[in-house]
Amino acid sequence: MKANHLYRRRFLAMGGGAFAAASFHALACRSSGPPTDPVGYGPLRPVRDETTGLELLHLPPGFRYLTFGWTGDPLDDGSPTPGAHDGMAAFAGAGSRVRLVRNHEIRAGKAFAGEPVYDGQAGGGTTTIEFDASSGAAGSAWPSLAGTAVNCAGGPTPWGSWLSCEETVDGPGGEHGFGLAHGYVFEVPADGIGSPEPYRAMGRFVHEAVAVDPESGIVYETEDRREAGFYRFLPDRPGRLAAGGRLEMLALSDRSGADTRKGQRAGIWESVRWIPIEDPDPHPIETGSVRAQGLRQGAATFARLEGTWSGNGRVYVVSTNGGDAEAGQVWEYDPASERIRLLFESPAAEVLDMPDNICVSPRGGLVLCEDGDGEDYVRGLTTDGEIFPFAKNNIVLAGNRNGLEGDFRDSEFAGATFSPDGKWLFFNAQRPGITFAVTGPWDDQLI
Repeated sequence: MKANHLYRRRFLAMGGGAFAAASFHALACRSSGPPTDPVGYGPLRPVRDETTGLELLHLPPGFRYLTFGWTGDPLDDGSPTPGAHDGMAAFAGAGSRVRLVRNHEIRAGKAFAGEPVYDGQAGGGTTTIEFDASSGAAGSAWPSLAGTAVNCAGGPTPWGSWLSCEETVDGPGGEHGFGLAHGYVFEVPADGIGSPEPYRAMGRFVHEAVAVDPESGIVYETEDRREAGFYRFLPDRPGRLAAGGRLEMLALSDRSGADTRKGQRAGIWESVRWIPIEDPDPHPIETGSVRAQGLRQGAATFARLEGTWSGNGRVYVVSTNGGDAEAGQVWEYDPASERIRLLFESPAAEVLDMPDNICVSPRGGLVLCEDGDGEDYVRGLTTDGEIFPFAKNNIVLAGNRNGLEGDFRDSEFAGATFSPDGKWLFFNAQRPGITFAVTGPWDDQLI
């Protein structure tokens, strides 16, 4: 606790966007069931993409969108954009330009770019795209990290970079032919290319996403496994993650070894403690090697922790298949008071179906990307605890763009992130690999 107190100071005030000081206090008083009155922006209906003319999304009245960065689109160096679009964040560029750093969740194959490359035998990484928020046009696009594997999610930093996370611990000698060990976090500056050097002190495990507390510089990390842990990395030099630090795993103070996957009550705050991970980069490694160190000391177990985002002075964490209905949970961690609570639990897939990536709106609400079994939605969760559909996947292609063909209405959404001015919401359809930019009449009471 003393060590954490040392971190509780104003950190890097120049970085990041300012989030509304909203509160989710009403959630504790609400049922997890569907709202009794309609909420949201109105009924969804097909809307044409301003880029292709295709009806790829259903959106509420008044909202419009365009697409760019499709799989196969040429990058600045002439190489094709890789597929499997996933986690993403938006950063302010010059003038009205926004830079989007985007993950590609590809496992095997040769590196898709010549530099910067970590492992030439791995197919994942990141690309960066410029978008003009004034004209609504995409511009320059380049490879910004290559030779990594299963880059699922990650998170933005207050100092203007993207932390890209590998969702695998595979290494040399395995079936995928990797030349190096994987399971790490890599950093990609928004205005250039990333470093091919992994941050080993942040842990080697099945990473999903990270969130940086702007007050302290502490990095919170999620693990995408059926038995998952929630971690934090305390850097030796906040804002300079390459300098090293220490990794810790969350435990509930009054429930040692707690299993939070089912049987939880929403709205109940519980105090937490943090367990040191003595060997964050074990060799040899099993999939659960890092987590096992924390479990032996009473760390908590969660169900498939995926998206996480910092905002409103809190860290929000998604458990994709947590809850009694196994349809998803949203957790809220309060770093100032060292406590956590179940914020929302889906009672059925019709309400919220396996949320994955998450972001906090500049207006305070949450945006949740679904990765369920049927048609997927982008949903909003208001600060009053109401959940509603915002966008529905309607992607059916017949070779219309780069020869892409098929029915992709069951493709997950990923990478939700707002432009710094809050006027554009960006997100990806992982298959066939499309980036969307949506704008319209945003409401401060919704998202």
